[in-house]
Amino acid sequence: MLDAEHAHEVALKSLKIIHQLHLGSLFFGRKYQLPTQVMDIEFPNPIGLAAGLDKNGDYFDALADCGFGFVEIGTVTPRPQPGNPQPRLFRLPQSEAIINRMGFNNKGVDYLLEQVRQTPYNGILGINIGKNFDTPVEKAVDDYLICLEKVYPYADYVTVNISSPNTPGLRDLQHGDALDQLLLALKQKQKALAQQSGKYVPLVVKIAPDIGDTALHQLADTFLRYDIDGVIATNTTLSRNGVEGQSYADEQGGLSGKPVKDKADHVLHELVSHLNGRIPVIAVGGVSSARDAIHKLHLGASLVQIYTGFIYQGPVLVQDCVQACIRDFRNS
Repeated sequence: MLDAEHAHEVALKSLKIIHQLHLGSLFFGRKYQLPTQVMDIEFPNPIGLAAGLDKNGDYFDALADCGFGFVEIGTVTPRPQPGNPQPRLFRLPQSEAIINRMGFNNKGVDYLLEQVRQTPYNGILGINIGKNFDTPVEKAVDDYLICLEKVYPYADYVTVNISSPNTPGLRDLQHGDALDQLLLALKQKQKALAQQSGKYVPLVVKIAPDIGDTALHQLADTFLRYDIDGVIATNTTLSRNGVEGQSYADEQGGLSGKPVKDKADHVLHELVSHLNGRIPVIAVGGVSSARDAIHKLHLGASLVQIYTGFIYQGPVLVQDCVQACIRDFRNS
């Protein structure tokens, strides 16, 4: 009954209160364990929360109470920015889908890191980084390098978001010289930071579902050439297949939820086949049941992330997915 963005804020604040009162286990049940080794990190279980839900790092400890094996926060940019004008978040409940054009609204990387420093949390934390909306694409590398250097000491892995459809020109970074320059600079910075700190933090790239097979194979080859540590497939889609004629279906932005499942699964299958085990793939897109999560793992994903399914179904979906993974592991 609330506006979607307001409801989002109310739900997260309520979740934080439950966490502060130490009532997480009462509300959400026990946390199920299925240790999963990926990128030399041991994840407590293979089901994680995708970036975008907790952009500023205000709630990740509370979100972990819901049973996630890992939580990814962000997308964060070097400078604070308001994002796109409201309304910018739309529910399509008939399809368990969401359209958003948030536009990387966040309080900036320094604010996020202050929250991380102040939060007693011993789980696996990914930090998702992007560029400011007013940074020209040709200077995007600078923004990513600023964020990488700042978040490196606090992240278990860092995700490079070059696939949001809501920042003009961002998806241009998925191709050609722009991609080469970005990955070269990031890998050089990662190497220098690892030498300085004695800690190697994996670098993961998040890609769009709206990529043809030929371009996807070229993208995979580029990731191999630069020794990228992992790939997240996929972000939201610009397609409106499966939601035609519904309220808000014509709103601009990225579509997530059930309708993106087939497209995301296709990209996952092509990517896994082409990479042939040389780079792990984290699957996200259209997970609205335990069966969906298991299917992604059977397609070759190393880990699975949830976002829109969690919005519609709540923590029970996380519990169902983890328990299904445990059963599947025992039966394999």
